Amino acid sequence: MGRSCDLGDMYLRLMAQGHQVRVCIEDFAEHGTMGGLVERVDDYRRELDWVREAGPDGGLILFESAEHGEAQDALRRDGFFVVGGSAWGDRLENDRAFGQAVLADVGMRTVPGRTFTDFDAAIAFIRQRPQRYAFKLNGSETSSWRNYVGQAADGSDMIAMLQTQRERLMMVDICESRFLLMDFVEGVETGIGAYFDGERFLWPACIDFEHKRFFPGDVGELTGEMGTLVSYQNSQRLFELTLHKLTGQLRDGGYVGYVNLNTIINEDGIWPLELTCRFGYPGFAILDALQPDGWGGMSEAMRTRQARFKFTPGFAVGVVLCVPPYPYRYGYAQISRGLPIVFDAELTLAQRAGLHLGEVALQHGRLVTSGVIGYTMVATGVGSTVAEAKREAYALARRVYVPNLRYRNDIGDSFVRSGERRLRELGYL
Repeated sequence: MGRSCDLGDMYLRLMAQGHQVRVCIEDFAEHGTMGGLVERVDDYRRELDWVREAGPDGGLILFESAEHGEAQDALRRDGFFVVGGSAWGDRLENDRAFGQAVLADVGMRTVPGRTFTDFDAAIAFIRQRPQRYAFKLNGSETSSWRNYVGQAADGSDMIAMLQTQRERLMMVDICESRFLLMDFVEGVETGIGAYFDGERFLWPACIDFEHKRFFPGDVGELTGEMGTLVSYQNSQRLFELTLHKLTGQLRDGGYVGYVNLNTIINEDGIWPLELTCRFGYPGFAILDALQPDGWGGMSEAMRTRQARFKFTPGFAVGVVLCVPPYPYRYGYAQISRGLPIVFDAELTLAQRAGLHLGEVALQHGRLVTSGVIGYTMVATGVGSTVAEAKREAYALARRVYVPNLRYRNDIGDSFVRSGERRLRELGYL
């Protein structure tokens, strides 16, 4: 169940493992995503009897986004096995100030920040306290590219951005949205993620290094993600210092699913930025490359509350392959929807497994781009070193042929160049 079909590749892989899958897509504009590839239904509530027929050990309901937590809580009370989050988890992600308060309550050192509902008040605040800030909108409806990380030391660019956003957001009826101004913190951006089964975290946790901006060298607009480096190794110390501290709160909040904490790490310590209380993308696809038992095995590990699960040592690199105008929706139908997707004829089935499909559909026997934004697929590579994983991922990406296909060519480079050394010197790896 989701607003779009962000985890479509997960559903295809569950089907390949022999599971029956039905998908409910809430946004009408997204109905074409995975068209001809998965069975789509109009209302997940009408499918509950079908889930019950699978028995207590055979049915799973999965929610993609952090906006249906109350429904998940109700389904769990009715005896269903539900993975995705909870009402409390929704608030943890969508209300940034609340998330920061919870992190502070468990003893983490948080970045100074202030929530506003009025742009003029935020502008006055910066003028009284000039420095660099990060602007982040609350809620699950807002796009990542609307957020902004200030560059000017006196905050003048942030003031100019707020003045412009004030007019633009009023035009699209989200001017009442609350937003957070957070002090800018320099360091190594590092994510810590793990699966939570309702009682405890499964072992191991993962560490990840996201590349959010569109162009190589971290230039351009914030996209959500253009690619990520992930590993299940060397994560234990960071996990214990961060995410593990939320165990009691997640248990009390009825949470079941994947959770990720994004941080900045520097000489002053670990600074938590935000929580993602759902499966992230492309994160879920890159983790899949390191999980030999697949999504069926992972869901069973969560259902039966196994202490640990099998994983592949080393690193996985994931590269987002997209078409224009990603990360924007505007003009996508005219520019890129319906483009043919062709794979190198010499790709083996094993190699094809490294491609994780996104906004695609099967039309007249041909795979084409679909959806609303141009997020076409993710190419993944695995290796004992970052260089090996990167080499495999990009070798695969080059064998995908789509008109105007675009992707970053430097995923993992910043970690190799400086991030790993700095984290090791600080004692976190």
